[in-house]
Amino acid sequence: MLLRNLYPSEGLCNGTRLICNDLQKHVISSIIANGNFKNTHVFIPKIPLLSSADEKLPVPFKRTQYPLQLCFVMTINKAPGQTLDFVGIYLREPVFSHGQLYVALSRARSSTGVKLLIRPSTPDDDDDHSTCNVVYNEIIQKTFT
Repeated sequence: MLLRNLYPSEGLCNGTRLICNDLQKHVISSIIANGNFKNTHVFIPKIPLLSSADEKLPVPFKRTQYPLQLCFVMTINKAPGQTLDFVGIYLREPVFSHGQLYVALSRARSSTGVKLLIRPSTPDDDDDHSTCNVVYNEIIQKTFT
């Protein structure tokens, strides 16, 4: 994942997810994995990064590095519009927003590519481990009448 706005007009913005293909001495060859520039081949250069004042270091310093962070997971809110071969979903708590479970489960190309992990039940647990799809019929009726 990209950590800086390099070339926003070309899709290289903070948070852009990339698939790295080749690590070279001064650039990383990558393909943009999401957004309007999906599947675009790009080169990520090393850039100078300065220590920030909130790091509370005795001496400010500058280092040159790739503005990338390795990432293996994303939140449900970052997943819309993505299609993946395999999706692992960890629900420590039931989803809290209408449509989140649908978004999470529908990211995989097929149902065989979905694995779901929920909190295990305990003997004194009366939770039935279900997620309620909350729809307020009153709002729907008022909207369409």
